[in-house]
Amino acid sequence: MKNLLLSAFAVIVASVTSISAYAQDAKGNALAGEKKVYMCIGCHGILGYHASFPEVHKVPKLSGQGAKYIASALSAYKTGERKHPTMRGLADTLNAQDILDVAAYYESTGTSSGVLPKAADGTAKAQALVAKGGCVACHGESFSKPVDPSYPKIAGQHADYLYIALKAYKTENNPMVGRNNAIMGAIAKQFTNDELKELANYVGGLPGELKTVQPDRFR
Repeated sequence: MKNLLLSAFAVIVASVTSISAYAQDAKGNALAGEKKVYMCIGCHGILGYHASFPEVHKVPKLSGQGAKYIASALSAYKTGERKHPTMRGLADTLNAQDILDVAAYYESTGTSSGVLPKAADGTAKAQALVAKGGCVACHGESFSKPVDPSYPKIAGQHADYLYIALKAYKTENNPMVGRNNAIMGAIAKQFTNDELKELANYVGGLPGELKTVQPDRFR
């Protein structure tokens, strides 16, 4: 039994190492990604588009978001670490290279405004919530320059989407909704939903690099 467990552990380690090496070495192709986002643009390519699950909210702006974050999020939907029936179904149709290509495409369709200044102070309550959550430590003082490329830019993202996302980190034992991230889960659970909404409204109101790029055929 012990040898069997050791063998299983070795296989797991080898698999994780292989995946990690692939993620580090592989690169996305934005031109290839443009041909693979046909299932994405129906929601993320329409200005002001609203989703209705788990409640009505604007779908997130993807153009200008970091490719590594998008790839990480899609992979999490694919594995079930992020629970969302529609996104899980879409992610399941993508292989590892597809994910990298789609992520590269969305990163390339945004425009960088250079070094963004420190985010303007919000209300005293908003400032206190940001300090309590330690948001700047990961997302940067502008909330558009995360300290790690696998973290998202959040400044200027739709506030109602940010609120839904933050609540998802608090959700447990729900087969349809939830996000399995230990760090964000611990942070989000410190706040009431009203506090999360205040925080989302503040961050969503900041200037940022994110936008929705609408294809010509939708205009």
